[in-house]
Amino acid sequence: AHMWFGDLVTMEWWNDLWLNESFATYTSIACQAAHPESRWPQAWTSFANSMKTWAYRQDQLPSTHPIMAEIRDLDDVLVNFDGITYAKGASVLKQLVAYVGEDEFFRGVQAYFKRHAYGNTRLSDLLGALEETSGRDLKTWSKQWLETAGINVLRPEIETDEHGVITSFAIRQEAPALPVGAKGEPTLRPHRIAVGLYERDEDSGKLVRDERVELDVDGELTAVPQLVGKRRPAVVLLNDDDLSYAKVRLDEQSLAFVTEHLGDFASSLPRALCWASAWDMTRDAELAARDYLSLVLSGIGKESDIGVVQSLHRQVKLAIDLYADPAGREALLTRWTDATLAHLRAAEPASDHQLAWARAFAATARTPEQLDLLEALLEGTQTIEGLAVDTELRWSFVQRLAAVGRYDEAEIAGEYERDKTAAGERHATTARASRPTPEAKAEAWSQVIESDKLPNALQEAVIGGFIQTDQRELLAAYTDKYFEVVKDIWESRSHEIAQQVAIGLYPTVQVSEETLRKTDAWLTSAEPNAALRRLVSESRSGVERALKAQAADAAAASAE
Repeated sequence: AHMWFGDLVTMEWWNDLWLNESFATYTSIACQAAHPESRWPQAWTSFANSMKTWAYRQDQLPSTHPIMAEIRDLDDVLVNFDGITYAKGASVLKQLVAYVGEDEFFRGVQAYFKRHAYGNTRLSDLLGALEETSGRDLKTWSKQWLETAGINVLRPEIETDEHGVITSFAIRQEAPALPVGAKGEPTLRPHRIAVGLYERDEDSGKLVRDERVELDVDGELTAVPQLVGKRRPAVVLLNDDDLSYAKVRLDEQSLAFVTEHLGDFASSLPRALCWASAWDMTRDAELAARDYLSLVLSGIGKESDIGVVQSLHRQVKLAIDLYADPAGREALLTRWTDATLAHLRAAEPASDHQLAWARAFAATARTPEQLDLLEALLEGTQTIEGLAVDTELRWSFVQRLAAVGRYDEAEIAGEYERDKTAAGERHATTARASRPTPEAKAEAWSQVIESDKLPNALQEAVIGGFIQTDQRELLAAYTDKYFEVVKDIWESRSHEIAQQVAIGLYPTVQVSEETLRKTDAWLTSAEPNAALRRLVSESRSGVERALKAQAADAAAASAE
């Protein structure tokens, strides 16, 4: 797919980069999902839980931009290989397919490639071909979807009578204000979506779809008269089948049911959409981190898609580390770590799920007994049936033991002797930088900042070990140091090296108003170029979001 879209027809200029990258991304997923003998029939599930969440995150940063981005220079080109160009672009193409019809879309694409093979094009060439085959006027669609930034929110508004029969159903579309610093205005867009009504099957206990309505949503409020007169189901899911690109909210009754039964969906895609909605609500401070943890723990044991499970592991860890009320964080970490160990012991031996739970457990093991288990698994004095503690998993254990101060140079060097490879060198480098001592942090900082000798991969390994979320106090002194050096690093190192420093060493774990103030002062006084300003502003946005989420979690704790 990449060769087809990237080489057969190429965009005239970088503002149409998405014509290559978005198309390649979309088509690669569509091929995996549609081929009758595919080994990845759930490819759209993985897309919804990985690529699309990347797009949603990128689209809510101060650096958000239209899919057709303004490209002024090569710095703009380099930083625009981002979640907008790849993931949002592919998501919007999926929306376009639903909007014009799949057969019409591919007939138009075939005409486009035949007409422009081995040539250069711009957006109007593609849209013209699609208008010919679909009969849809795509000029307004293009302006609203490709030439504006930001994301819409879709919410169901449901009224029922005393018997639970739907008397009114509408979909409200919101266009939240763009982040401070972003260019453009909020935009309501046309969406082609499906609404799914899910009910519990009495025989299997699974949540299955009883009804599906597909329609165009346009403007602030769209009535759905097709659902009036039907009995309200257990779950109402907007954007069923994930046709459009929008943040979707569950109504209060559906959210309450999903919180207890999310793992009961018979199909993986509606589960993925509900997982994504819950995560997005957590990031937007509409769902407390502690409630997100409860939701995940209630359903993750029934989640069959390993990609979804791995995404949930990452998201729970991030929610607890950054979005939880600091006063209650340790209790949530304890609850999560206990759950990871229980799932590790209960998982099918030698399965992908067992390995994923082993990694999740290693990432947060904290009690003496849990750390003893990591050491025993490394030494072979304890085993868990089916769990192969191979080289990669050994390094996960070693790095955690180093981060909590159990392992030092001797143990790390001993492990490197077992795995004297390029990968082993990177893992050992991360472990050394993970150690919770002022000396280890000073050494890691010096390796990255005071010298330019480290190759890209090793510098990335040092940064990955240096930043540990449970070492906030130890790392606090490096906030001022970061702002003292980041501009010089940007101007004196290669783009790849400088970008690693600008993003990786930003004080993300120092979630405080003070971090925001220091960032704002630096942005004002340092006068960084547009690319560096963008990266630092994106990181600042993460701290601002975390502060709001922490306040929401604290409020939920007070209400308990």
